[in-house]
Amino acid sequence: MSSLAGATFTVVTSEMLPVGLLTPISRDLQVTEGMAGLTLTVTGLVAAVSAPLLIPALGNLDRRAVLCALMALLAVGNLLAAWSPGFGVMLVARVLVGIGMGGVWAIAASLAVRLVPPRSVGSATSLIFSGIAVASVLGVPAGTYLGELVGWRMAFVGAGGLSLVVAAALVMSLPSLPTEGAVRLGAMLRLAGVPRVRLGLIVVALIVIGHFTAYTYVRPVLEKVSGVSAGQIGTLLLVYGLFGVAGNFASGAGAARSPRVTLLVLGGTLSATMALVPLLGQTTLTAVALLVVWGLAYGGVSVAAQAWMLVAAPEAREATSGLFAGVFNAGIAAGALVGGLATDAAGTTAVMWLGAVFAAGAVLVLATAGVRVRPA
Repeated sequence: MSSLAGATFTVVTSEMLPVGLLTPISRDLQVTEGMAGLTLTVTGLVAAVSAPLLIPALGNLDRRAVLCALMALLAVGNLLAAWSPGFGVMLVARVLVGIGMGGVWAIAASLAVRLVPPRSVGSATSLIFSGIAVASVLGVPAGTYLGELVGWRMAFVGAGGLSLVVAAALVMSLPSLPTEGAVRLGAMLRLAGVPRVRLGLIVVALIVIGHFTAYTYVRPVLEKVSGVSAGQIGTLLLVYGLFGVAGNFASGAGAARSPRVTLLVLGGTLSATMALVPLLGQTTLTAVALLVVWGLAYGGVSVAAQAWMLVAAPEAREATSGLFAGVFNAGIAAGALVGGLATDAAGTTAVMWLGAVFAAGAVLVLATAGVRVRPA
């Protein structure tokens, strides 16, 4: 489980690195902050497409070998980003990162049930997804600190090296994982039409779009609204991430009992917190308090949503995980794009209001839908 957590940690760290480095990337590559946000949008879009397409394309290939190959591709993407002499090369690098991320996420999310006894599946899934929360704790802040010390390019070099280390760990720690059966693309599309699956995907999309509309541009928001200095950004993101880890495990336990209630609480908390940032987050102290609540809430979204999806279609775990990863990453891309347009057109405060609206929409959809899922 720990090597799979390392894989999710690495792919999310790689995807999210531009969040803490947005200002120096935009300055060095001579683009606006909104344009620099496309480094996240492109990665999310590619991951959104690759996650559901790779599952049927992989056929009967052993999943351990596939995971290792995808981690190697992730390393290439990160190293190319570190070298990029211009914004075009950076976008190509981020395409490679997106392919690696989409595949790793789709496969790893469904493996807990194959590696542990049934009674431990919930905690094992939380452990795998803890890599996402820990990426917020160590990955993004560490990249931010490294960017301040030796430049943003070295942050991408570090992510590339870590990708290779994790690939080696997967080889040594995982057993052979032959596929449980080839998945056809048509079957995946039909699965998306199942009411319980469709509702889960809609809720995930709205929450993730809302979060990344705001969070992609959290650095300029903290600098311009809260008056946080560049040297403090890494510390504040570390605080956010620490509470994100706590939220991951707390929500894992809650989702095992009721995925619906857990998602309602998380979506409502996220909406309220983002809406309060422009109103109350005008000092460093209040910004920290809001980031704590934000981290607790968002840290639980991935594990709670995955719990919903696995219960919604237990007979098609890998296919459902592929759809989940695709929609999640499409949400990341859409949020980064919407946030970029909003911050360039209306300023930093606008991204917080928009994020709150999307998260509130998820709560409304889930609260009014007649569809329910029951944990096994």
